[in-house]
Amino acid sequence: MRIALISDIHGNDIALKTVLQDIEHAGGIDQVVCLGDVATLGPDPCAVVKRLREIKCPCVLGNHDAFLFDPDLIHQYTEVDYIIEAVDWCREQLSREEIDWMGEFHQVLEVILSDETSLLAFHGSPLSHMDNILARTPDAEIDRMIQGLEGKIMACGHTHIQMVRQHRGGLIVNPGSVGLPFREFLVRNTPQLLDHAEYAIISEENGCLSVEARRVSLDRKAMFEAAKASANPMRYWLMDEYS
Repeated sequence: MRIALISDIHGNDIALKTVLQDIEHAGGIDQVVCLGDVATLGPDPCAVVKRLREIKCPCVLGNHDAFLFDPDLIHQYTEVDYIIEAVDWCREQLSREEIDWMGEFHQVLEVILSDETSLLAFHGSPLSHMDNILARTPDAEIDRMIQGLEGKIMACGHTHIQMVRQHRGGLIVNPGSVGLPFREFLVRNTPQLLDHAEYAIISEENGCLSVEARRVSLDRKAMFEAAKASANPMRYWLMDEYS
């Protein structure tokens, strides 16, 4: 069984298309699974939603997905004006039916890899889609967040930082961000974007479990033009990052 994990697309359809092409070239992928934060902040929310629905991609609920059908929730996450305005803009672009589709995303998704192994997927943690699991997060804090769930492998997103970490004998994987990969994890400061898209491939064969973290080059000029052509309130920051 081979699973491609994608996460934190954030309305970047150019990056999503490029990653899906790389997944196709990798070959032998049984399922693409998305760990949330699908449409907001980037210039092409509708195109991203359409592409995920076309490939019938199961998705985990991210905090930015929840912001679209629960507008008050974002104030528990940030009071930064341009982020709130960008989420509001995204909501205006999507149809009610598309937003309702995101309302059906899973809090925790189990993906069967073999008779003995399954992958547990969530956005931040099983406890909250706003939790951060990093390489430096203390073991006791992870124990609190995973709420007693056990498995050989778990997958999370949210931090925009690619990671493979051992915890209590199991693995925790963050595939990184397709649409907005961060150079470093920052809580209150503005992040700097990397010039590639990130995802991961999980493989299980004959009892052997493997994780491949992948990075794919992107057409930054095309992303600059996509941001420039958009009315997204974050377009000037995106243009600056892609210039």
